[in-house]
Amino acid sequence: MMRFYRRAFQDIIGNRFVNTLTVITIALSVLIVSAFVLFFINTAELIDPWKQGARIMVYLHDQVPQERIEPLLRQISGMYGVDHATFISRQEGLERLKKSMKRQPSLLENLKANPLPDAFEIRMIPESQSEAAMEVLANGLEALPEIAEVEYGQQWIGRISSIVGLFRLGGYALGALFFAASVFIVANTVRLVLYSRRQEVEIMRLVGATDGFIKAPFYLEGLILGAAGGTLGLGGLLAAFLFASTSLDQSLAGTLLKLRFLPLSTVALVLAGSMVVGWLGCYLSLRQFLGQTPLSEPL
Repeated sequence: MMRFYRRAFQDIIGNRFVNTLTVITIALSVLIVSAFVLFFINTAELIDPWKQGARIMVYLHDQVPQERIEPLLRQISGMYGVDHATFISRQEGLERLKKSMKRQPSLLENLKANPLPDAFEIRMIPESQSEAAMEVLANGLEALPEIAEVEYGQQWIGRISSIVGLFRLGGYALGALFFAASVFIVANTVRLVLYSRRQEVEIMRLVGATDGFIKAPFYLEGLILGAAGGTLGLGGLLAAFLFASTSLDQSLAGTLLKLRFLPLSTVALVLAGSMVVGWLGCYLSLRQFLGQTPLSEPL
């Protein structure tokens, strides 16, 4: 086994230029793909507090009698997906509006009557805070005769979901593109090494060496290149992450932007993936090269 490792390191050192390009390519691939993963993780961290506060506002018709409020509250509270519902009278709603607009009191000074309707504020359970689940509940609420309007920010939710979905699709596309590019470059690197050692490979086959014996150093070389590229890419991502974290305003970072790096399980998965890229490039190159150089053909 030590012979295989020694041979692999000799090939890496002997072909420093192309192997350096290979490591850099893998590192860039890992950096870009991992950056998207990091973005998704921290985006989820930002959206999660909003999910905890997801709500639906239900506005009643003006003619709804007060004796219908309590039965209607119980009916809404029993609907699937509702965590709890709270009745907000029109007077309480006006007080909340004044409190939220206390810096612009002149906007409400000339009100002759309360323009707000009675309403219910509905908080959702975590399992029902998706756009589809909220839309189903909103449709059920709109079917009630006492309900005038249901508002839950469906356009805003749809836009956020579309943006996150677009970034996710872009991450998948870039990941696939850089994966294919890395495999191609590793394969060509190994092919150059094979051509430089073609006479040695032919002699080994003539004296009875198996293909597995010949391939082992190259597979180790691919794994080493993949691990080196993955480590370099993750190191670059960590440096960028630390720079961005320290550059953020501390008060903002402590409230909304609680950034965190990739968990160890994800780091291990990324390293394993980069090593698979190196191994796969070697596999494709060796399969083609050894299949095209039978003993009967001169090299």
